[in-house]
Amino acid sequence: MKVKIENSLKRKALVSIGVSLLLTGIVNTGASELTVSEPEGTEPVILIDKDNPESADGNETAAAGEDVIPYWTEDSAVMESIVSFVNDASDEDSEGFVPEEDRIAVFDFDGTLFGELFPAYFDHCLLLHRVLYDESYEPSEEMKAYALEMEDAMLNRTKLPKGSANYIAEAFKGMTVEEYRTYVNEMMSEPVWGFEGMNYGEGFYKPMISLVQYLAEHDFTVFISSGSERNMIRELIAGTLDEWIPSWHIIGSDYTLTSPEQGDTADRDFDYGTNDTVIMEGTPASKNLMAGKVYHIISEIGKPPVLVFGNSSGDLAMAAYAVQNGGKGYMLLCDDTERDYGNPEVAASFAETCEERGFETVSMKNDFATIYGEDIYLSEEEVLEPAA
Repeated sequence: MKVKIENSLKRKALVSIGVSLLLTGIVNTGASELTVSEPEGTEPVILIDKDNPESADGNETAAAGEDVIPYWTEDSAVMESIVSFVNDASDEDSEGFVPEEDRIAVFDFDGTLFGELFPAYFDHCLLLHRVLYDESYEPSEEMKAYALEMEDAMLNRTKLPKGSANYIAEAFKGMTVEEYRTYVNEMMSEPVWGFEGMNYGEGFYKPMISLVQYLAEHDFTVFISSGSERNMIRELIAGTLDEWIPSWHIIGSDYTLTSPEQGDTADRDFDYGTNDTVIMEGTPASKNLMAGKVYHIISEIGKPPVLVFGNSSGDLAMAAYAVQNGGKGYMLLCDDTERDYGNPEVAASFAETCEERGFETVSMKNDFATIYGEDIYLSEEEVLEPAA
């Protein structure tokens, strides 16, 4: 499939997204340091062995015999809280010990593991590309009008129009899941709108990737529970998080599937055969948000998580479910305006909500030593002309 994106380079970045390698390689657990190989030119991730604090090169926290999670600030109280919980959960002699089979951690995706403010969610950018810039696709006039309205809201950072899930599902009607993932994959190399030195594949929060790895190395089973469509996320995390979060640990919204040979026959009556195919039917099947995240965790995992990480009101329910069952909830605050397009007012309001509900908060401004990397900078915004 040939992908053509018109207008300026930043317009290309607005409507494209992709994933590249942030942390790759094999963990070497035989050494006193746990090292992950990274792409050439990047610093290795080192998880400090608490039994050998000298490996920290003088790091004060490690010298005190504690784990350090890479890319978090050394004096981060919330990092210490996470480390303390994990150490207790892993210590059979601790009152907070959690058997390995019950060490379940669930992460939201957008705004928790991956940026969502450049300028909006990935699936929204995907829709804009499909409808406004992919010459191989002929949208309805209604869909095109919706996409233009959404694009204008994105560029002006105003409230997005409702109903995106219906249009996103419809835009990929008739594709196989493999073709859909290929479509996502083919958009995985564009520079990020609003940033210098970063492609969308580098849009993962480095501190959170390190946290996922840290939990996995302490025998936590890690899941993603997102409001975004799950096959899209499976493609996005390939090569970045799938070492610790396999594809079958993705809980998300779903689009309906069918077979061209099925016609109007109900699923329960259609006998799928070896010569049949599966395609996307073009409608949302379920939306994984708020209480829906709790219900899907119960249905797909079968156990409550002991740790939940999120960043918005859509994640509060699953955090409450964890706390209800003796776990903890941590919520990210979008309060960094120098390394990301945060909103301190929104962050402060959300922090109050979290405090009222007994959840701890992670300040991206104060608890993250870096977000996307030290060589990533916000660029000056330009006035962008909308699609014709």
